[in-house]
Amino acid sequence: MAMATDVPKEGFRLSMLIYDTRYRSYTIQLVVLVLFAMAVAWLLNNTVHNLALRGKEFNYGFLWQRAGYDIGQHLIPYTNDDNHFRALLVGLLNTAVVAFFGCIFATILGVVVGVLRLSRNWLVSRLMTVYVETFRNVPLLLWILLSYVILSEVTPLPKDFKVTDEMIAAGEAPKASMMLFDSIAVTNRGTNIPAPLFERGLGTLDLGFMSLNLTFWAIAALIAASIWVNHRIVASARATQESTGVRPVTWWKSLLVLFAPVIALLVALGFHLEIPALKGFNFQGGILVAHSFTALLIALTLYTAAFIAEIVRAGIMAISRGQSEAAFALGLRPNRTMSLIILPQALRVIIPPLISQYLNLTKNTSLGIAVSYLDLRGTLGGITLNQTGRELECMLLMMLIYLTISLTISTLMNMYNRSVQLKVR
Repeated sequence: MAMATDVPKEGFRLSMLIYDTRYRSYTIQLVVLVLFAMAVAWLLNNTVHNLALRGKEFNYGFLWQRAGYDIGQHLIPYTNDDNHFRALLVGLLNTAVVAFFGCIFATILGVVVGVLRLSRNWLVSRLMTVYVETFRNVPLLLWILLSYVILSEVTPLPKDFKVTDEMIAAGEAPKASMMLFDSIAVTNRGTNIPAPLFERGLGTLDLGFMSLNLTFWAIAALIAASIWVNHRIVASARATQESTGVRPVTWWKSLLVLFAPVIALLVALGFHLEIPALKGFNFQGGILVAHSFTALLIALTLYTAAFIAEIVRAGIMAISRGQSEAAFALGLRPNRTMSLIILPQALRVIIPPLISQYLNLTKNTSLGIAVSYLDLRGTLGGITLNQTGRELECMLLMMLIYLTISLTISTLMNMYNRSVQLKVR
């Protein structure tokens, strides 16, 4: 008796794109994509048509025109004779430096506060609760303005640091004095800190639209290489411990790798510090850190740390209490239990919402315009936009830059998140 072993193949019909579940999802996605493309095309065409009616055309030629305005805080050389693209780079770097240090400081403070909120000490835990509830329930803009007012009104005037011959003869001290071995001066005009100088610098590389400080990048590359080599040393020691049960002594190797090359390079370049000094009516030399930068950084750190503290607290509470009890039974102290047992396991719960806080902090740097801190929002989305009248071009470019920064942060943090996830064997 003959038996059918193969199911006859059915020919493809157009109706299968709708009724066959194997193809229906692709059909829906294609239709949605076409509709979305048509909507975008209509929006762009409508925008170009309306701009043409107003005598405008969509282009970014204005970026190469003279900016004509000053930026008080800048990490790269800038004058008002530079073009708007140079001003954009200065604003972008100002945004990046606030976001970078803000994420670091907010994470450190948030972890400490989150752990202390779970302290058995009633007073400590309640004080941390007051901090969290106070900072996260008041708008960030108010904290920025409050920080700026305090720094501007409470700090002394530059003349308060002056020492006259009459004061020396009378044995009187000035109203204010410099801090940290007379190297830092905090006045109502800003904070003067020592400036790093090099007697034998490597010069700069002009790329046309910007110049690169080769000395800075050489030091940064050497630091990155030292960190990578130290990571390999620690990984090798960990592998040896897992295979033999004995961990090699690596602390002296880590110190040598991390510090010796950098110190040698700094000595070779003739590194020294320029200490600010009071000359005339103000301090000269060193680096002047504007209060607008300091106020924005303080407010972002304290505000974001309150949210990170709650994330850390929730992550710690998500770990079974049996983990702590087992660690205590083995003789581990509470601080070692927290750093070696609890926090490493809590990271898989903490990191996903932590990414959102990093993104919020980065975007909240745009509020610095309230205290005249010219970041990307203040330069490209502020003065440049008002001078050139290119509202659409400036807004689209600024949105693209913020989107790129956010996606970069998300990508890097997601990579780290995958590295700390539990590995199933």
